[in-house]
Amino acid sequence: MYPKSIKDLIECFKFLPGIGEKTAERLAFSILDLEVEQTNLFSDSIKNVKQQIHKCKNCNTLTDQDLCNICSDSTRDTTVLCVVEDTRNVFLFEKLATFHGKYHVLDGLISPLDGVNPEDIGIEKLLDRINKEKFHEIIFALKPSIEGETTSLYIKKILEGMNITVTRLASGVPIGADMEYVDSLTLERALNDRKEIE
Repeated sequence: MYPKSIKDLIECFKFLPGIGEKTAERLAFSILDLEVEQTNLFSDSIKNVKQQIHKCKNCNTLTDQDLCNICSDSTRDTTVLCVVEDTRNVFLFEKLATFHGKYHVLDGLISPLDGVNPEDIGIEKLLDRINKEKFHEIIFALKPSIEGETTSLYIKKILEGMNITVTRLASGVPIGADMEYVDSLTLERALNDRKEIE
């Protein structure tokens, strides 16, 4: 039906998450409306991302340098480390511009049911870093799930006796949520983390 080049482009867009046939077709025809310079920039950007982006050797976040901007920033608070499961979480926190410590990105979360064990998520690299950089506080900013809880508790157990404060993000029932649809883990944490009404 379509010329081969358009058909190939549609198929390429379908590689992306959440892009179905109709959206892929719309995007492909949008590319046809772009100027040649714009399409060159688009294709060069895709190549550059694949060729230049890699993990920071220190914190595991994505960067195009040896050390990411956060690790090389001398104004950051070097006593606090925020542990996340995904680089996207780092960028999310940075957009808020309220956290000024350092980050460490794990290679996922412990999930024995999925065959993901502690040695699979880069805990050794995290522990080496904690020992070298002498953090006073470790914040776990992992998703509120069984896997996130398991990972947090596992690392916390290893850190016992190291004179490091271990915290996690506050969590609870979202505003506007219908209680019957809130999962049991969220309800349990909301009860445990309850605060006095001010």
